Amino acid sequence: MTLRRAARRAAISWIAIAISVVASIGGATALDYPTRPVRWVVGFAPGGANDIIARLIGARLSERLGQQFVIENKPGAGGNIGAESVINAEPDGYTVLLVNPSNFINTSLYANLKFNFPRDVAAVASFIRVPNVMTVGKGVEAKTAAEFIAYAKANPGKVNMASAGTGTSTHLSGEMFMAMAGIKMQHVPYRGAGPAVTDMLGGQVQVIFDSMPSIIPHIRSGALRALAVTTATRSSQLPDTPAVADTVQGYEASALFGMGAPKNTPKEIIEKLNKEINAVLAEPAVQKQLVELGGDPVIGTQEAFGTLIVSETEKWKKVIEGAGIPKVE
Repeated sequence: MTLRRAARRAAISWIAIAISVVASIGGATALDYPTRPVRWVVGFAPGGANDIIARLIGARLSERLGQQFVIENKPGAGGNIGAESVINAEPDGYTVLLVNPSNFINTSLYANLKFNFPRDVAAVASFIRVPNVMTVGKGVEAKTAAEFIAYAKANPGKVNMASAGTGTSTHLSGEMFMAMAGIKMQHVPYRGAGPAVTDMLGGQVQVIFDSMPSIIPHIRSGALRALAVTTATRSSQLPDTPAVADTVQGYEASALFGMGAPKNTPKEIIEKLNKEINAVLAEPAVQKQLVELGGDPVIGTQEAFGTLIVSETEKWKKVIEGAGIPKVE
């Protein structure tokens, strides 16, 4: 063997050793994760469903992993400001995002986003699906979704559908219903669910597809009447209320929540977070709290959540394009 060949082989051996050492260090880092507080970005103001879900799960993750999951509310642009801040963050596992329906919707609703959500976010874990509730006021005689469809067809242009704002899940759930049921209603957007429900109670609008936590107190009091839930099956919170899909085959318009991270976050860290989140979701006390929020836990792999992110984004894209909703500049 020549001196040159011997030197070359020695160099290759040292490179192999170096790669092995780096890999083992990376594994140790993932194994020890987290070693400092984790910043959990919520793209909405404190107090709403997004914030409540993040704080509930974040508190248990803090206890299980020995480091604080610090909730950072970054509202603005329908959740886009918070999402962009996470997508552009260092992919080290110390910045994560509360994923919610606006992330799926905004991909098609906003014209000038600097990111593509399904492509640029790493799916970590799903948390919960929360149905909207197809709800009518006392002035509407329909007792079922089928009767409401007949009512809307008999009164073209006279049925007003309230929503929490253009492009929200409450709006698009109704648009999907119109398209699939073959009816037309007048969309009346409000600045949030509160004023929309107020006008529902006053009879100014006839129907709303509002979120379960927001609308259920009015349903239970008898002030408003639930016709159907927007999940594929019935909700444990309203067990006597059928799903829209029982009347309109294939309809599903629930709100999916979960955790995302910057795209190149180490796989080992994502796997660890997924495992810990699934353990939290399996706790009876957490399940009880999530059910009280109106939804059911969704326990699964990071790959399964990634598939859901893509399918949810495609679902809302079809609704937005089919309804001719103009893009937000």
